[in-house]
Amino acid sequence: MEVLKIKYDICHAEIMNLFIYILVYPLIWLISILPFRILYVISDAIFVLIYYVIGYRKKVVFDNLKLSFPEKSTEEILKIRKKFYHHFVDIFMEMIKSFTISKKEVYKRYTYPNIDFFKDLYKDGKSVILVGPHYANWEWIMSLDSFVDYKGYAAYTKVSNQYFNKKILKSREIYGTNLVPTAQIISEILYNKKNNIQAMYGLLSDQSPQLKKTFYWKEFFGVKVPIHTGGEMLAKKYDMNMVYIETKKIKRGFYETTFSLITDNAPNYKNYELTDVFIDKVETQVKNQPEYYFWTHKRFKHKDKAPI
Repeated sequence: MEVLKIKYDICHAEIMNLFIYILVYPLIWLISILPFRILYVISDAIFVLIYYVIGYRKKVVFDNLKLSFPEKSTEEILKIRKKFYHHFVDIFMEMIKSFTISKKEVYKRYTYPNIDFFKDLYKDGKSVILVGPHYANWEWIMSLDSFVDYKGYAAYTKVSNQYFNKKILKSREIYGTNLVPTAQIISEILYNKKNNIQAMYGLLSDQSPQLKKTFYWKEFFGVKVPIHTGGEMLAKKYDMNMVYIETKKIKRGFYETTFSLITDNAPNYKNYELTDVFIDKVETQVKNQPEYYFWTHKRFKHKDKAPI
């Protein structure tokens, strides 16, 4: 009976997922085909709703900003928070737009001023670990695979609704990027290494890891927090070049992403040295324009649990 109940629950959940998809996806699609100028009008309206009416995570954002910038006044923090929410909603609309946006439109709006950086790097025969924060627009970097010779991979977390998950994968893979669940990245690395395939693996590593999976703590904006070390671990273990992604918002809906080499000799570094370089780069980038960082995430939730 217990087995039958489990099967029933699974079947019921799948039916509900399909029902939700059938109801919601047509609306998402209709929004995604709208011109950007209309999307941003909708974005402004949603901003008013989220910021002034719902107040979605306003306290979390305020607390994160106050911890990160203790030298700033409350008035300054509130100004940054308001700018952040405008950008936050824009990113949400741009993610929806990603379902139907053309390659040509993305290439116009998301550019790589120093893309030639990868031509020389490719000649050394190594694969690449790309590391960066959730900053500005991190969705459209999928277009990078149209401009490099590497086989591209991006680690991602599956959406629980399989129907939406398939749509997301399909819309993101038009540039040649292979979206791989984070747990399967090592399998892909081993396969490519065995078959002499130069690949590029993208990791966004600035969020907070689970405590049981934490190996390293470091100060981030003066607060000691657990740090993801996967990028460094992979670069060292498989002797890959480690490259930092830095994205700037030029104006609404337009971004520039540049790249800088963290190391081309990862195995020679001591444990966590490369992670230190990465985190320092993230902090410098965020300090420059804090309103474009992903502040709704509880980055400092473990700040009082650091080992002495």
